Amino acid sequence: MSAPNAGDTAWVLVCAGLVLFMTPGLAAFYGGMVRTRNVLAMLQQNMIALGVVSLTWVLVGYTIAFGDDAGSGLFGNLELFGLTDLKVPPAPNLHVVDGRITIPTLAFVLFQMMFAVITPALVTGATAGRLRFGGWVLFLAVWSTVVYAPIAHWLWHPGGWLAKFGTQDWAGGLVVHASAGAAVLAVLLVVGRRRDWPHTAAPPNSIPLTIVGAGILWFGWFGFNGGDGLQANGLAAQAVLNTHLAAAAAMLVWLALERVTDGHSTVVGAVSGAVAGLATVTPTAGYVNAASAVAIGALAGLVCHFALKLKYLLRLDDALDVLAVHFVGGMLGTLLLGLFGNRGVNPLGADGLFLGGGGGLLWRQLVGVVSVVAFSFVLTWLIAAGVQALIGLRVPPADQERLDQAQQGADAYHLGGVTSLTVPGAPRRRTAAAPAGEPSVPPGQRVRVVTALLEPDPAANSADLRDALLRAGAISVIVSDAAVATTTPQASLLPRGYWQDQPLSARLRVTVLVGADGVGAVLDELDRMGARRSDTFVQEAERVQS
Repeated sequence: MSAPNAGDTAWVLVCAGLVLFMTPGLAAFYGGMVRTRNVLAMLQQNMIALGVVSLTWVLVGYTIAFGDDAGSGLFGNLELFGLTDLKVPPAPNLHVVDGRITIPTLAFVLFQMMFAVITPALVTGATAGRLRFGGWVLFLAVWSTVVYAPIAHWLWHPGGWLAKFGTQDWAGGLVVHASAGAAVLAVLLVVGRRRDWPHTAAPPNSIPLTIVGAGILWFGWFGFNGGDGLQANGLAAQAVLNTHLAAAAAMLVWLALERVTDGHSTVVGAVSGAVAGLATVTPTAGYVNAASAVAIGALAGLVCHFALKLKYLLRLDDALDVLAVHFVGGMLGTLLLGLFGNRGVNPLGADGLFLGGGGGLLWRQLVGVVSVVAFSFVLTWLIAAGVQALIGLRVPPADQERLDQAQQGADAYHLGGVTSLTVPGAPRRRTAAAPAGEPSVPPGQRVRVVTALLEPDPAANSADLRDALLRAGAISVIVSDAAVATTTPQASLLPRGYWQDQPLSARLRVTVLVGADGVGAVLDELDRMGARRSDTFVQEAERVQS
């Protein structure tokens, strides 16, 4: 056995870091898409996988996936339990590395660990707002051991039964995306739907956060697909190029479809298409040429976009479309390899139907899809149902829209309509504010309280709002957030072409204390700012003794 190759080892370690970075990227991608009061819970559900699955992988997951085959092709033996007795290099032909190229076993352990971490985290996008934290931690530990590790053995160990059968999966179309997608189907059957779904949609709290997360995912995917050959060579460059081209093609097709179907090409649509392309090219990245990668990405944008309707057909509340993007994408890419596979790119691969290889590879890919999906679905349902019965996996309905407070006692944001108002002025050193003067109305004298509702936009400058009302005779001004019921619900566009009817509209409530002789001037200023007299009230009041 040759000594470990320094260049290959460095490349694999860098790729391990890139794949690790994808987990916080996924957290941001999902975190920006959920309700304001569920952001911290979503971030934690993703980040906790780094802790839980890393330990289960070292203790038992790695030996099940990559230990010597136990004889059945279903799982490895337990000789590598806890990594206490490691063999120096990976076995010859492990994954797609031939016997002449080796890396340290620990580099391989680390690289594969990151795949094990991010795979179950994909589930959280489908179950947004419904997972009990303790139940999710237990689910992660069990699922990563009894579902993910055996599937990795089937496809990525030379003794795995699907590997010997001839099914191919470069970087996880089956091991990652199809297994996680099937898990989504099972978990959704256990945790059920959100309250009032599908009639009530969940508006995203921060599309910019989602875009940042998507950028991290795209960046990290270079390591996800580029490192699976375990070599720093031309094949790695081909895999990275294919990854990028497929994402680009899928993005453009998705945007074109959005324009045709919804009238707008949105930034959320752009990153949704890109992620669909990334998921779809994953099983093929090291087995096809660049032109095929473009075609695969274009098909991903087309098929995954129309698969958005899948959750309504199945009556499954997949909150962030994990089924359409990852499940459909992973299965689609696996089958497309049977068409576009090219031994000229990778001699360890096989020619697909379009390259003269006949339908043999396509058949083997289909067997792999059916086997992985069925195995993951059945075992995931048993695990989820067991966790639900033991400690609970689904949160109480009352907590679904306030998970941050219920689970962490904190909020992600502390900004409302009032604190979001602007104020003019260049940056300057803060000085102590002058103490407020005494009100011009002495205690015991009758005053008026004027209450009005304003659209946020006309009152966007807080200084103008305050100054105008003070000039009109206001003694004090209080601004707060409010929502008013509308006779005709407002239809608002949500990401990925979804709409929701909002029966409440955001307003600013302005409460002004003013002397009786200044009521008219205050009402005129409020009228100028867009307040309607039907929503404006004047009440008598008396300033209390201090």
